Amino acid sequence: MQVRFADTGPADVTTVAYPVTGTGFPSTDPAAAALATGSAAAQRFEGEAGSVMDLFVPIDGGARHVLFVGIGKAAPSPANHEKAGSALAARLLTSGETRLVIDLTDSTLEDKASAAAHLAFGAVMRSWRYDKYRTKLSATAKPTLAEIIIIGGGAGAADAYAPLAALADGLSLTRELVTEPANIIYPESFVARCRGLADLGIEITVLGEAEMAAAGMGSLLSVSQGSAREAQLLVLHWNGTGEAGTPPLALVGKGVTFDTGGISIKPAAGMEDMKWDMGGAGAVAGAMAALAGRKAKANVVGICGLVENMPSGTATRPGDVVTSMSGQTIEVINTDAEGRLVLCDAITWVQKQYSPKTIVDLATLTGAMIVALGHEHGGLFANDDTLAEQLLAAGTTSGDSLWRFPLGDAYDKLIDSPIADMKNVGPRPGGSITAAQFIKRFVDEGVRWAHLDIAGMVWAAKPGTLHDKGATGYGVRLIDQFVRDAFEG
Repeated sequence: MQVRFADTGPADVTTVAYPVTGTGFPSTDPAAAALATGSAAAQRFEGEAGSVMDLFVPIDGGARHVLFVGIGKAAPSPANHEKAGSALAARLLTSGETRLVIDLTDSTLEDKASAAAHLAFGAVMRSWRYDKYRTKLSATAKPTLAEIIIIGGGAGAADAYAPLAALADGLSLTRELVTEPANIIYPESFVARCRGLADLGIEITVLGEAEMAAAGMGSLLSVSQGSAREAQLLVLHWNGTGEAGTPPLALVGKGVTFDTGGISIKPAAGMEDMKWDMGGAGAVAGAMAALAGRKAKANVVGICGLVENMPSGTATRPGDVVTSMSGQTIEVINTDAEGRLVLCDAITWVQKQYSPKTIVDLATLTGAMIVALGHEHGGLFANDDTLAEQLLAAGTTSGDSLWRFPLGDAYDKLIDSPIADMKNVGPRPGGSITAAQFIKRFVDEGVRWAHLDIAGMVWAAKPGTLHDKGATGYGVRLIDQFVRDAFEG
């Protein structure tokens, strides 16, 4: 989808959309405005954010397609503008229309530049599709809308859109990584897809299995040892502060590119969904792309622990004891509780290499989180109240909503092992909490840490405001907003 901003639209435009508050129709197109007044009641159009009313206006022996899109009855917000842009893209993407003009010329909005930027962002993200493997799409199912021209946004519209364009690029990268099947995206090919981020100024380091073994990362490698695919630790470092030596914010992502459960194998039904068990690492990669793309004035390092969890003659067995990089030993009770085994070594490694003061990990960690929250919020665990509040606020602003869960000694005792320092699972009750307690044991004293269990959020069975069915890109916008608020402000 191409987006551009202009003072006036092309003379041959045939499809125009007008964002409106309530049912106050602009006078830019008198014929359309006259029809709109009579049509609004018939179509039950009241200008609610994201609602759309279609009209066809006779012109020069033909017809112009005019759409009125609601941006809310009260004071419009960026979120409402995104809903409007999204609604227009969803309505026209496969309609046969190839070009849309969104006209803000007659709008009474105070900040037309911001409105134009968020309308564009909403349209671009809602129109994202991944048809790479679909060779037999019918003509009516193929996307046709290729360009959106937004007029009347003023001279600042393009500048207002620039950071959102970088965010869109990051979201698109995450969605691509999450959408690809596991025979295409595995640890080494995930790394290859991210190599291009070096063009944005991101410093890339990759550790293979030999380097991780030398570092003592026995926990992470225990997950990978049943697979023919080699594990990778992908390190993405962006420093936009202009200062060297300051501790970075550390983002750590679970990157299980396919999760069979290992020897504790999952049921066959639905196992194909486990291609997106690398959604946390995908979000970290996308967030790093967004931050570097908009030249964020922050020092951030992203760590992606990339493994494939497979059953084989070399796979870790239930009951095995492995030694983590921290030196703590783990009795592996269930090989399907593998994400925490990856995260703990990645967290230890980043602490030893970068000495961060704040760590946020993102992981599709537990099915228990989906039971608790469904697909409406990601779960938040934190050892610091201020950090938790910052992330909750960023979730509210960005739309990537979070809900905080407790931690405590009573839960921690549930993962004590009789033969090792800990077990990798506790009892069924409180499964998401004991998973977080496990990770917490690897966070150094004095380091602020938050764990985001996003199992229910990276893939959607139905369209949302900014996504169609499939990969959502959850976490990218959350982290971008968190960095803006807590590390750039």
